[in-house]
Amino acid sequence: MRKLKSIAPLLAVALLWGQSLLAQASLPDFTDLVEEASPAVVNISTRQKMPERAVAGQPGLPDLEGLPPMFREFFERSIPQIPRNPGGRQREAQSLGSGFIISPDGYIMTNNHVVADADEIIVRLSDRSELEAKLIGADPRSDVALLKVEGKDLPVVRLGKADDLKVGEWVLAIGSPFGFDHSVTAGIVSAKGRNLPSDSYVPFIQTDVAINPGNSGGPLFNLQGEVVGINSQIFTRSGGFMGLSFAIPMEVAMQVADQLKADGKVTRGWLGVVIQEVNKDLAESFGLDKPAGALVAQVLEDGPADKGGLQVGDVILSLNGKPIIMSADLPHLVGGLKPGEKAELDVVRDGSRKKLNVTVGTLPEEGQELASSGSAQGGERSNNRLGVTVVELTAEQKKGLDLKGGVVVKEVLNGPAAMIGLRPGDVITHLNNQAIDSISAFTQVAQDLPKNRSVSMRVLRQGRASFITFKLAE
Repeated sequence: MRKLKSIAPLLAVALLWGQSLLAQASLPDFTDLVEEASPAVVNISTRQKMPERAVAGQPGLPDLEGLPPMFREFFERSIPQIPRNPGGRQREAQSLGSGFIISPDGYIMTNNHVVADADEIIVRLSDRSELEAKLIGADPRSDVALLKVEGKDLPVVRLGKADDLKVGEWVLAIGSPFGFDHSVTAGIVSAKGRNLPSDSYVPFIQTDVAINPGNSGGPLFNLQGEVVGINSQIFTRSGGFMGLSFAIPMEVAMQVADQLKADGKVTRGWLGVVIQEVNKDLAESFGLDKPAGALVAQVLEDGPADKGGLQVGDVILSLNGKPIIMSADLPHLVGGLKPGEKAELDVVRDGSRKKLNVTVGTLPEEGQELASSGSAQGGERSNNRLGVTVVELTAEQKKGLDLKGGVVVKEVLNGPAAMIGLRPGDVITHLNNQAIDSISAFTQVAQDLPKNRSVSMRVLRQGRASFITFKLAE
């Protein structure tokens, strides 16, 4: 018994040691991958001529000339009022991001925001040689840019498919965070198909790979040494890495790069609809078994969807056989189609499923906005059980908003309307899945609303349409 007790500590140590060896054996070894892929990863810096600003020493602003470049850049970014370029001189080259070579003759991929507004782009290779790059084209919507340097037999990366990635799989990034060339960080895929509020056309790969300023535009590798994404964004409250990094899938990036190489610009498919998410209450209101699909809140006149027969209130469940789980899935799929292609839509309308064939159009340039609504003027009023006073739309308002019917909220009283956030000037076009073309129609539909069941209402506010839901109590 005493002998057993004496060897117990040794057995425990041996067990821990064995577990440690097993854990180490299960972790991936990235050394061969890094050795093979690093030569094709580059650092990208730019020079930019800035307009003349006030000289350093302006009252209330610190003099940064004596600071090291790293700290000077930090303060310049943190305090926008600081003059970065006294006297209009050309700025020094700044290390802004990373990139990777995709062809032996010098085509390089990076992020649009890395090279935006640059007058000169400098690419530093792994052997520390520097080449001036030409911007072939850039696409702000996907944040992809294609560069070209003069060269031959340059090292290149191997391209893979983000579609083959699995959540939990190991991935690795190589880049230049804060200007430290060829820094390597690793982690796992946290999620796929992530939709970010500012990006409608990129289903991002989310990872926990440590990404910081300077990694932007660099490659994300799988364990086979293939590039599966371009590191693009991080979610942060501090300005640094917090465990949430987002990469552009390689399939999306290459579609953009191929168009930039061929035409210098990118064209995307377009339906001409405004959509919104289908939540639990909307799903109940539209007769769906569960929340899914993209709810059509607005159809633009003479757009592809309008010509294809799509209507307000339709819920799009699939496109060309590919399911729409979240509403943001639709722009990704439509944007990947070429203008003129046919799209078969599976939709739910009035509780029944049907198929529509739509010829995809061309996505308009950024900055084109929907028309803003005017204010309600005059007209007959109607009070109802929703606690809202409405008036008829004038002919001018109908023309300006491209509407055939609807009523305008004149006053919001205490009641359901106030609880769901209706405001004076809102235009109600549909109630309980029925089109509203007059005050009398609105009053009748409102009177017949069911109790204790989700009811939908389509509201146009400042030219933007959306569906909201509410319930009337007993």
